[in-house]
Amino acid sequence: MASKTSRDVLSRGMRVLGRAIREEPRIFAISVSGSVLFGLVTIASAYVVGAIVGDVVVPAITDRRADAALVALAAAALVGVSLLKVLGVFGRRIAAGYMQYRLQATYRRRVTRRYLDLPLAWHHRHATGTLLSNANSDVEATWYPIAPLPFAVGTLVMLVAAIGSLFFTDWVLAMVGVAIFPALFALNVVYSRRMAPRQARAQQLRGEVSAIAHESFDGALVVKTMGREAQETARFGDRAAELRDALIAVGRLRGVFDPMLDTLPSLGTLAVLLVGALRLRQGAVTVTELVSVAFLFTVLAFPVRAIGWVLAELPRSVAGWDRVQRVLTATGDMPYGQTVLDRRGDAPATLVFDRVEFGYDPPESDDESAALGGPPTATDPDGVDVPADPVGVDLLADPDDATAAAERAGDGPAGPGRRPGGRVPVLRDVSFTVPAGRTVALVGPTGSGKSTIVSLGVRLVDPQSGTISLDGTDVRSLTAASLTDTVALVAQVPFVFDDTVRANIALDRPGITDDDVWAALRLAEADGFIAALPDGLDTAVGERGTSLSGGQRQRLTLARALAGRPRLLVLDDATSAVDPRVEAAILAALSRGAAAGTEEPADGTGNPPTRPMASSILVVAYRRATIALADEVIYVEQGRVIARGTHPELLATVPGYADLVTAYEKAEAEREREKAYVKESDDDVSEVKA
Repeated sequence: MASKTSRDVLSRGMRVLGRAIREEPRIFAISVSGSVLFGLVTIASAYVVGAIVGDVVVPAITDRRADAALVALAAAALVGVSLLKVLGVFGRRIAAGYMQYRLQATYRRRVTRRYLDLPLAWHHRHATGTLLSNANSDVEATWYPIAPLPFAVGTLVMLVAAIGSLFFTDWVLAMVGVAIFPALFALNVVYSRRMAPRQARAQQLRGEVSAIAHESFDGALVVKTMGREAQETARFGDRAAELRDALIAVGRLRGVFDPMLDTLPSLGTLAVLLVGALRLRQGAVTVTELVSVAFLFTVLAFPVRAIGWVLAELPRSVAGWDRVQRVLTATGDMPYGQTVLDRRGDAPATLVFDRVEFGYDPPESDDESAALGGPPTATDPDGVDVPADPVGVDLLADPDDATAAAERAGDGPAGPGRRPGGRVPVLRDVSFTVPAGRTVALVGPTGSGKSTIVSLGVRLVDPQSGTISLDGTDVRSLTAASLTDTVALVAQVPFVFDDTVRANIALDRPGITDDDVWAALRLAEADGFIAALPDGLDTAVGERGTSLSGGQRQRLTLARALAGRPRLLVLDDATSAVDPRVEAAILAALSRGAAAGTEEPADGTGNPPTRPMASSILVVAYRRATIALADEVIYVEQGRVIARGTHPELLATVPGYADLVTAYEKAEAEREREKAYVKESDDDVSEVKA
């Protein structure tokens, strides 16, 4: 089994190296040329040294005088050989390093591009830390053998030439070399076989350590508020200790084999001297030939190690390649069409759901042990085996909806409610319309499918059946640019980049001026606090907007969406952290299509007003005041549209809706009373202190 595994790693590793050569053939050719030059000059240097000893040094000792011309010629020969070696080393190292770093940069870009192409459903299956490891350490590991590869190829040429020259010099001494070189290769093969599982395990643990670290740092608020610092430190420490032990195992194995790989060529040199002394006494070889052969064995010891370096790094390279290919070959693409929607003078868009059904495939174990008989493999176009990724296109965008759907469908994820193939149904026969210029509120209990409807509406995922259309055009036939130009989503959890306010809103989109930024801020009721910031639009907000409150972050992300002047605005409970009065003002302005440009800009620049923006609005709502602003309310339960109508109509005719809205209203009123009580208590304390 170990032999089979070793052969498999060697075979797959060679295909990975072949992939690298096909991608960078010119650079590889330059590097190999430098390596071959170095190898041939190394062989030549052995015979130059032999000639100098035999024809210059020995006669000078025998005659007790040196020929100045011969000494000068010998010195020139040594300098010439050294310069050629320098040229070969320079070409080999520069080109090999350039090739390695170029491949790493290329594949980092490919992995990152693939991350951005894959739908959010795919990302929900994989830990962020693992994805970071794929783009960083796994890419580095994949192309780590590239640095010694040209040296190893040149060494092979050098070995063939060296053995040929040995047989030309003396067949007995050549037989010593023939015995030593296979022994070196055999030792390297054993080394690679032992190293393969250790390197694969270490590479896997690198990704796991990265994943735990990212999760702990990203969830710092939860960790601190729940007092989990010690537990998270221990969790990270345990996995880091495993990585330490795995790397120590790698180092220990190297510590055993490296001295053996260094000693074997030295033993070969000693054997050549012993046999050569006998051959010299027999008159079969001259002093020049013996010195040349002995020196040749000495200088071959280091280059031969380059082959061992490549073989030793192949297991790590294969492990990294497998993990990178799991990203590059992942399924789940949602191809875009060629249709471009006419903005129709920025008129609001019409969104239609027609008999839409959707389900999700439950997450599967993301096994990281692909390098040594892990998950099933497929073959990429270049013939390199890669793990087959089971990820499908239709994973759910909202984990809460997934859990609730699974519970309703049966006894959890394995329950009888699953459809054939293991898919858990989430939405069933959902049909409704968001008319142009109208506001539609989506209301329903937790897990009813609201966020999934939102994800489908902005095409983060595609339905299994039914159609979703914008202005009568199936969203799947639209170009990516047309879709993002027409629809804007403001998510429930706001995300703010570590950049300035201006950069967060404009996002380098062409045509968005500061006037547009301020107009969007006014619509989002954010112009006041932005104008009060020390540097206004140039204020850096910190990572994830840490310098802003939750409500301010929500309004900033709302302004980001509005700055693009979308014809359909989708709000997934996007104002939950905003004061109800501010929320009502925002939604009222949006529903009226107000430009807020007739007022004096909050920055006091006196800039001219911008043209009005009118959007259709689909809003996931909880507060009664928000719902009441909608022209129509869609009430969903268990993935189905139960009722639709105005807020008063549903309140009077749908008990479930009335109970839900009343419960939300009571909870909101209780929160307001608590806020008022806290404020009143703070005022009393202030008066006492005064």
